[in-house]
Amino acid sequence: MIESTVPRSTPLRLLADQAFSRTAGAPLVSGNAVRLLKDAAENYPAWLQAIAEAERSIFFESYIVADDEIGRGFRDALAAKARQGVRVYLLHDWLGSPGRVFGRFWGPLVAAGGSVRAFNPPRFDSPLGWLSRDHRKSICVDGRVAFVSGLCVSQAWCGVPARGRDAWRDTGIEIRGPAVADVEGAFATVWEEAGDPLPAEALTDPASIAAAGSVALRVVAGTPMTAGLMRLDQLIAAIARTRLWLTDAYFVPVSAYVHALSAAALDGVDVRLLVPGASDVPLVSPLSRAGYRQLLEAGVRIFEWNGTMLHAKTAVADGRWARVGSTNLNIASFIGNYELDVAVEDEGFAETMEREYERDLGQATEIVLHARRRTLRPVAARSRSQRVRRAPSGSAGRAAAGALRIGSAMRTAITRPRELGVTDGKVLSAAAVILLALVVVGLLWPKAMAWPLSAIALWFAIAFLIRAWRDFRDNRAARAKPSP
Repeated sequence: MIESTVPRSTPLRLLADQAFSRTAGAPLVSGNAVRLLKDAAENYPAWLQAIAEAERSIFFESYIVADDEIGRGFRDALAAKARQGVRVYLLHDWLGSPGRVFGRFWGPLVAAGGSVRAFNPPRFDSPLGWLSRDHRKSICVDGRVAFVSGLCVSQAWCGVPARGRDAWRDTGIEIRGPAVADVEGAFATVWEEAGDPLPAEALTDPASIAAAGSVALRVVAGTPMTAGLMRLDQLIAAIARTRLWLTDAYFVPVSAYVHALSAAALDGVDVRLLVPGASDVPLVSPLSRAGYRQLLEAGVRIFEWNGTMLHAKTAVADGRWARVGSTNLNIASFIGNYELDVAVEDEGFAETMEREYERDLGQATEIVLHARRRTLRPVAARSRSQRVRRAPSGSAGRAAAGALRIGSAMRTAITRPRELGVTDGKVLSAAAVILLALVVVGLLWPKAMAWPLSAIALWFAIAFLIRAWRDFRDNRAARAKPSP
């Protein structure tokens, strides 16, 4: 907790712990050891070592598992442990890894005895079900060690030097101690969403996990429509006293989050935001910049990463509180996806996070408002070695969050609640061109509009009828069941 100078046993501290627990939906767990892992160069070897040392169980969850050298390497490492009798459960997202669901990619792991599930594949009776994704990245081994991070399993995180692509910048942590049980529990929840629950004996008894250190932390397991991480971040922004430093990969924030950061900056808190200079989802960068103006005017400092891709999702406040995980600062992550983050309340860990943040700023360009024209510009031009290289396409599912920024700009144009920014005008211009194109198509070729809309309406109607029939059937069965 940020105000760690208050003794833990005082009523004020107990009340603060209660507020944090209720806001995040996660209890504070003491007695852990936590290690910060930077980029694939530190994360992947630690993951593979833990897998190689597994004796009882492995829970592996990743939004993307690519069919490349890295993805096949992890698959084969898991298959080798499954052949030794270790229980291996692997969960990947259908949208994040679409080509690996029905193909032969998972064949070696399944043949070795591993269990593989794809989260939330398309269903005819749920036309919008695809909007909810499993965006978590976690590994648990034997109830002994757990990893939580922003890294998926792909060559992109290692880079392709021969093609001039640097490794993606990302952050993860290693956890040892009682909190490993909470990470296991988070995995079990999503595993059950994708099918039958885990066998009870597969999970580790929390009472059997001994303390491994002195670090207290919360495992914040985000689920759709709960926004626990957003509420926690807003609480941190409200009580931060000196500094709040954030890193995000797909920054398209909701208004409430922008206001929380702005209020902290206006109150004298050193609020900094580090985001990619170029994204693997090309639409995200202009949408992120559309939200810069209000933050900059409030005093928030914004930096853009100069490398290939910045994919980390972290926060550190007052040198006493830190967060690492999978949640991006956008509506898709806040209320649409299953996400997993760890909030650490430890001064030593937070100080390490701050040092890494300052190193990252050395490879970034600060964005400021031009003094005369009030337009956005970099503080200094990038040198040739600092030019932004566009990241290859990867986590494209987050592009859906861009609809929020487009909607915000359109609402502004219609209701005029605030002055339009320069980037808002670009977004509105693009939206206007698309709408005009639809008008032309509708006038010249009305059937081209009518047939797709009719097909979509038919799909929704049939899906609703299927769901209604199932509800009637279940209710009838419940009424027919004799009372105990």
